[in-house]
Amino acid sequence: MCVCRCKPRYATSLTDRQWAVIAPLLPVRDPRHGGRPLKYDRRLILDTILYVLRTGCAWRHVPHDLAPWDAAYRWFHAWSADGTWRQVHAALRERVRKADGRDRQPTAAVLDSQSAKSAEGGEGIGYDAGKRVRGRKRHLLVDTGGLVLHRVVHSASVQDRAGARLVLHDLHEQFPTVELIWVDGGYVNVVDAGLLDWAQATEHVELVVVPRNTDVRGFQVLPRRWVVERTFGWLARCRRLARDYERKTAHAEAMIDVAMIRLMAARLAGEDIEPHGPIETEAARRLAEDLNQDQ
Repeated sequence: MCVCRCKPRYATSLTDRQWAVIAPLLPVRDPRHGGRPLKYDRRLILDTILYVLRTGCAWRHVPHDLAPWDAAYRWFHAWSADGTWRQVHAALRERVRKADGRDRQPTAAVLDSQSAKSAEGGEGIGYDAGKRVRGRKRHLLVDTGGLVLHRVVHSASVQDRAGARLVLHDLHEQFPTVELIWVDGGYVNVVDAGLLDWAQATEHVELVVVPRNTDVRGFQVLPRRWVVERTFGWLARCRRLARDYERKTAHAEAMIDVAMIRLMAARLAGEDIEPHGPIETEAARRLAEDLNQDQ
Protein backbone atom coordinates (compact mmCIF):
# COMPACT_ATOMS: atom_id res chain seq x y z
CA MET A 1 0.00 0.00 0.00
CA CYS A 2 1.26 3.45 -0.87
CA VAL A 3 1.72 5.51 2.26
CA CYS A 4 3.16 8.62 0.59
CA ARG A 5 1.35 11.91 0.99
CA CYS A 6 1.22 12.91 -2.66
CA LYS A 7 -0.41 16.20 -3.50
CA PRO A 8 -3.97 15.55 -4.74
CA ARG A 9 -4.79 16.72 -8.20
CA TYR A 10 -8.24 18.10 -8.99
CA ALA A 11 -9.36 20.33 -11.82
CA THR A 12 -9.88 23.02 -9.20
CA SER A 13 -6.33 22.73 -7.82
CA LEU A 14 -3.68 25.32 -8.54
CA THR A 15 -1.03 24.45 -11.08
CA ASP A 16 2.63 24.90 -10.16
CA ARG A 17 2.81 28.10 -12.20
CA GLN A 18 -0.33 29.53 -10.62
CA TRP A 19 0.96 28.70 -7.15
CA ALA A 20 4.26 30.42 -7.99
CA VAL A 21 2.27 33.59 -8.71
CA ILE A 22 0.23 33.49 -5.48
CA ALA A 23 2.67 32.03 -2.94
CA PRO A 24 4.91 35.14 -2.50
CA LEU A 25 1.84 37.23 -1.69
CA LEU A 26 0.55 35.07 1.18
CA PRO A 27 1.61 35.85 4.76
CA VAL A 28 4.51 33.77 6.06
CA ARG A 29 4.57 32.49 9.61
CA ASP A 30 7.43 33.92 11.65
CA PRO A 31 8.86 31.14 13.89
CA ARG A 32 10.23 33.79 16.25
CA HIS A 33 6.67 34.53 17.35
CA GLY A 34 6.35 31.00 18.72
CA GLY A 35 3.56 28.54 18.20
CA ARG A 36 3.45 25.14 16.61
CA PRO A 37 4.67 24.52 13.05
CA LEU A 38 2.03 24.49 10.36
CA LYS A 39 0.33 21.12 10.16
CA TYR A 40 -1.03 21.59 6.63
CA ASP A 41 0.73 23.16 3.68
CA ARG A 42 -0.67 26.51 2.56
CA ARG A 43 -1.05 25.25 -0.98
CA LEU A 44 -3.18 22.35 0.23
CA ILE A 45 -5.30 24.76 2.26
CA LEU A 46 -5.81 26.99 -0.77
CA ASP A 47 -6.64 24.00 -2.99
CA THR A 48 -9.32 23.00 -0.47
CA ILE A 49 -10.83 26.48 -0.45
CA LEU A 50 -10.82 26.53 -4.26
CA TYR A 51 -12.53 23.13 -4.33
CA VAL A 52 -15.38 24.52 -2.20
CA LEU A 53 -15.57 27.67 -4.34
CA ARG A 54 -15.57 25.98 -7.73
CA THR A 55 -17.74 22.93 -6.98
CA GLY A 56 -20.13 24.62 -4.57
CA CYS A 57 -19.98 21.80 -2.04
CA ALA A 58 -20.40 22.31 1.69
CA TRP A 59 -17.25 22.68 3.74
CA ARG A 60 -17.88 19.38 5.50
CA HIS A 61 -18.10 17.56 2.16
CA VAL A 62 -14.62 18.22 0.82
CA PRO A 63 -12.70 15.06 -0.20
CA HIS A 64 -10.60 13.40 2.48
CA ASP A 65 -7.38 13.74 0.48
CA LEU A 66 -7.62 17.53 0.76
CA ALA A 67 -7.10 19.44 3.99
CA PRO A 68 -9.68 18.85 6.76
CA TRP A 69 -12.63 21.13 6.23
CA ASP A 70 -12.33 22.81 9.62
CA ALA A 71 -8.66 23.66 9.04
CA ALA A 72 -9.41 25.13 5.59
CA TYR A 73 -12.35 27.10 6.97
CA ARG A 74 -10.23 28.51 9.79
CA TRP A 75 -7.66 29.79 7.29
CA PHE A 76 -10.39 31.18 5.03
CA HIS A 77 -11.95 32.97 8.00
CA ALA A 78 -8.61 34.29 9.27
CA TRP A 79 -7.53 35.61 5.87
CA SER A 80 -10.94 37.25 5.45
CA ALA A 81 -10.65 38.98 8.83
CA ASP A 82 -7.08 40.26 8.44
CA GLY A 83 -7.50 41.45 4.85
CA THR A 84 -5.17 38.91 3.22
CA TRP A 85 -7.60 38.11 0.40
CA ARG A 86 -8.01 41.83 -0.39
CA GLN A 87 -4.27 42.42 -0.41
CA VAL A 88 -3.52 39.46 -2.67
CA HIS A 89 -6.36 40.45 -4.98
CA ALA A 90 -5.14 44.05 -5.25
CA ALA A 91 -1.55 42.99 -5.95
CA LEU A 92 -2.61 40.58 -8.71
CA ARG A 93 -4.95 43.13 -10.28
CA GLU A 94 -2.12 45.64 -10.61
CA ARG A 95 0.11 42.98 -12.17
CA VAL A 96 -2.57 41.96 -14.68
CA ARG A 97 -3.18 45.58 -15.67
CA LYS A 98 0.56 46.11 -16.12
CA ALA A 99 0.83 42.92 -18.19
CA ASP A 100 -1.99 44.23 -20.41
CA GLY A 101 -0.05 47.45 -21.01
CA ARG A 102 -2.24 49.60 -18.77
CA ASP A 103 -1.47 51.87 -15.85
CA ARG A 104 -1.68 50.24 -12.45
CA GLN A 105 -4.38 52.74 -11.44
CA PRO A 106 -7.57 52.90 -13.56
CA THR A 107 -9.18 56.11 -14.75
CA ALA A 108 -12.64 54.73 -15.55
CA ALA A 109 -14.87 52.01 -14.15
CA VAL A 110 -18.28 50.35 -14.46
CA LEU A 111 -20.73 49.84 -11.60
CA ASP A 112 -23.57 47.34 -11.33
CA SER A 113 -25.29 45.03 -8.88
CA GLN A 114 -26.60 41.47 -8.85
CA SER A 115 -29.17 39.98 -6.50
CA ALA A 116 -28.39 36.43 -5.36
CA LYS A 117 -30.74 34.07 -3.60
CA SER A 118 -29.64 33.05 -0.14
CA ALA A 119 -29.56 29.37 0.72
CA GLU A 120 -28.79 30.05 4.40
CA GLY A 121 -29.67 32.50 7.13
CA GLY A 122 -27.19 34.97 8.51
CA GLU A 123 -26.60 38.68 8.36
CA GLY A 124 -27.71 41.04 5.64
CA ILE A 125 -30.63 38.97 4.32
CA GLY A 126 -33.43 40.94 2.69
CA TYR A 127 -35.96 40.93 -0.13
CA ASP A 128 -35.42 42.59 -3.49
CA ALA A 129 -38.95 43.49 -4.58
CA GLY A 130 -37.84 44.36 -8.12
CA LYS A 131 -36.08 41.05 -8.82
CA ARG A 132 -38.30 39.09 -6.39
CA VAL A 133 -35.25 37.62 -4.73
CA ARG A 134 -34.72 36.95 -1.04
CA GLY A 135 -31.05 37.11 -0.24
CA ARG A 136 -28.20 39.53 -0.73
CA LYS A 137 -27.07 41.98 -3.40
CA ARG A 138 -23.52 42.02 -4.80
CA HIS A 139 -22.28 45.40 -5.88
CA LEU A 140 -19.24 45.35 -8.16
CA LEU A 141 -17.06 48.19 -9.37
CA VAL A 142 -14.84 46.92 -12.20
CA ASP A 143 -12.28 48.51 -14.50
CA THR A 144 -12.79 48.65 -18.25
CA GLY A 145 -11.28 45.17 -18.59
CA GLY A 146 -13.64 43.59 -16.08
CA LEU A 147 -11.24 43.27 -13.13
CA VAL A 148 -12.88 43.96 -9.78
CA LEU A 149 -11.83 47.21 -8.12
CA HIS A 150 -14.21 47.02 -5.18
CA ARG A 151 -17.03 44.77 -4.05
CA VAL A 152 -19.68 45.19 -1.38
CA VAL A 153 -22.24 42.57 -0.39
CA HIS A 154 -25.34 43.84 1.42
CA SER A 155 -28.99 43.04 1.91
CA ALA A 156 -31.03 42.63 -1.27
CA SER A 157 -33.56 45.06 0.18
CA VAL A 158 -31.07 47.95 -0.15
CA GLN A 159 -31.78 49.97 -3.29
CA ASP A 160 -29.07 50.43 -5.90
CA ARG A 161 -28.62 54.13 -5.16
CA ALA A 162 -27.96 53.46 -1.48
CA GLY A 163 -25.73 50.48 -2.30
CA ALA A 164 -23.70 52.59 -4.74
CA ARG A 165 -22.80 54.98 -1.92
CA LEU A 166 -21.38 52.05 0.04
CA VAL A 167 -19.22 51.10 -2.94
CA LEU A 168 -18.08 54.61 -3.80
CA HIS A 169 -17.43 55.77 -0.23
CA ASP A 170 -13.78 56.93 0.02
CA LEU A 171 -13.18 55.70 -3.53
CA HIS A 172 -10.86 58.63 -4.28
CA GLU A 173 -8.52 57.53 -1.49
CA GLN A 174 -7.94 54.07 -2.93
CA PHE A 175 -8.30 54.95 -6.63
CA PRO A 176 -7.52 58.68 -6.93
CA THR A 177 -7.29 58.55 -10.73
CA VAL A 178 -10.83 57.25 -11.35
CA GLU A 179 -12.82 60.12 -12.85
CA LEU A 180 -15.61 58.38 -14.79
CA ILE A 181 -18.00 55.57 -13.86
CA TRP A 182 -20.68 54.12 -16.13
CA VAL A 183 -23.94 53.01 -14.49
CA ASP A 184 -27.40 51.96 -15.59
CA GLY A 185 -30.64 53.86 -15.20
CA GLY A 186 -31.42 52.23 -11.86
CA TYR A 187 -28.95 54.53 -10.12
CA VAL A 188 -30.80 57.69 -11.08
CA ASN A 189 -34.37 58.58 -12.00
CA VAL A 190 -36.54 61.67 -12.34
CA VAL A 191 -37.39 61.53 -8.64
CA ASP A 192 -33.90 61.11 -7.17
CA ALA A 193 -30.76 62.26 -8.97
CA GLY A 194 -28.88 62.94 -5.76
CA LEU A 195 -26.38 60.12 -6.28
CA LEU A 196 -24.80 61.88 -9.27
CA ASP A 197 -24.36 65.13 -7.33
CA TRP A 198 -23.05 63.29 -4.25
CA ALA A 199 -20.50 61.34 -6.29
CA GLN A 200 -19.24 64.50 -8.00
CA ALA A 201 -19.03 66.56 -4.81
CA THR A 202 -17.76 63.89 -2.40
CA GLU A 203 -15.77 61.41 -4.47
CA HIS A 204 -14.91 63.68 -7.42
CA VAL A 205 -16.16 61.18 -10.02
CA GLU A 206 -18.67 61.60 -12.80
CA LEU A 207 -21.41 59.00 -13.10
CA VAL A 208 -22.57 58.50 -16.67
CA VAL A 209 -25.85 56.69 -17.20
CA VAL A 210 -25.92 54.19 -20.08
CA PRO A 211 -29.58 54.28 -21.18
CA ARG A 212 -31.51 51.20 -22.16
CA ASN A 213 -33.44 51.12 -25.42
CA THR A 214 -37.07 51.02 -24.31
CA ASP A 215 -38.16 49.81 -27.74
CA VAL A 216 -36.27 46.53 -27.31
CA ARG A 217 -37.64 43.87 -24.99
CA GLY A 218 -35.54 41.29 -23.18
CA PHE A 219 -31.77 41.17 -22.80
CA GLN A 220 -29.70 43.92 -24.38
CA VAL A 221 -25.95 44.30 -24.79
CA LEU A 222 -25.37 47.85 -23.60
CA PRO A 223 -22.21 49.86 -24.33
CA ARG A 224 -19.67 49.76 -21.50
CA ARG A 225 -22.03 47.98 -19.11
CA TRP A 226 -21.49 44.61 -20.80
CA VAL A 227 -18.03 44.57 -19.15
CA VAL A 228 -19.40 44.23 -15.63
CA GLU A 229 -22.02 41.75 -16.82
CA ARG A 230 -19.20 39.57 -18.14
CA THR A 231 -17.51 39.77 -14.73
CA PHE A 232 -20.69 38.51 -13.11
CA GLY A 233 -20.57 35.70 -15.66
CA TRP A 234 -17.01 34.81 -14.60
CA LEU A 235 -18.11 34.64 -10.98
CA ALA A 236 -21.17 32.52 -11.79
CA ARG A 237 -18.89 29.76 -13.09
CA CYS A 238 -17.92 29.21 -9.47
CA ARG A 239 -20.88 27.25 -8.13
CA ARG A 240 -20.37 28.56 -4.62
CA LEU A 241 -21.32 31.97 -6.06
CA ALA A 242 -24.31 30.75 -8.07
CA ARG A 243 -26.23 31.34 -4.85
CA ASP A 244 -25.22 33.00 -1.61
CA TYR A 245 -24.32 30.24 0.85
CA GLU A 246 -22.37 32.37 3.34
CA ARG A 247 -23.70 33.38 6.74
CA LYS A 248 -21.49 36.49 6.88
CA THR A 249 -21.34 39.23 4.27
CA ALA A 250 -17.56 39.46 4.82
CA HIS A 251 -17.22 35.82 3.75
CA ALA A 252 -19.43 36.45 0.71
CA GLU A 253 -17.10 39.29 -0.30
CA ALA A 254 -14.05 37.12 0.34
CA MET A 255 -15.39 34.41 -1.99
CA ILE A 256 -15.54 37.01 -4.77
CA ASP A 257 -11.92 37.92 -4.05
CA VAL A 258 -10.82 34.27 -4.16
CA ALA A 259 -12.62 33.68 -7.46
CA MET A 260 -10.87 36.67 -9.05
CA ILE A 261 -7.52 35.68 -7.51
CA ARG A 262 -7.74 32.29 -9.22
CA LEU A 263 -8.67 33.87 -12.54
CA MET A 264 -5.89 36.48 -12.44
CA ALA A 265 -3.26 33.96 -11.28
CA ALA A 266 -4.13 31.81 -14.28
CA ARG A 267 -3.75 34.78 -16.60
CA LEU A 268 -0.36 35.71 -15.18
CA ALA A 269 0.76 32.08 -15.39
CA GLY A 270 -0.20 31.97 -19.07
CA GLU A 271 -2.90 29.41 -18.33
CA ASP A 272 -6.06 31.39 -18.98
CA ILE A 273 -9.03 29.52 -17.49
CA GLU A 274 -11.66 31.58 -19.28
CA PRO A 275 -13.69 29.59 -21.82
CA HIS A 276 -13.10 30.39 -25.47
CA GLY A 277 -15.94 30.48 -27.95
CA PRO A 278 -18.25 32.83 -29.89
CA ILE A 279 -19.31 34.74 -26.76
CA GLU A 280 -15.77 35.42 -25.56
CA THR A 281 -14.68 36.30 -29.11
CA GLU A 282 -17.45 38.87 -29.37
CA ALA A 283 -16.59 40.21 -25.89
CA ALA A 284 -12.95 40.63 -26.91
CA ARG A 285 -14.02 42.50 -30.07
CA ARG A 286 -16.25 44.87 -28.11
CA LEU A 287 -13.50 45.46 -25.55
CA ALA A 288 -11.04 46.35 -28.33
CA GLU A 289 -13.56 48.81 -29.79
CA ASP A 290 -14.10 50.46 -26.39
CA LEU A 291 -10.35 50.78 -25.82
CA ASN A 292 -9.85 52.31 -29.28
CA GLN A 293 -12.54 54.88 -28.55
CA ASP A 294 -10.72 55.88 -25.35
CA GLN A 295 -7.45 56.52 -27.18
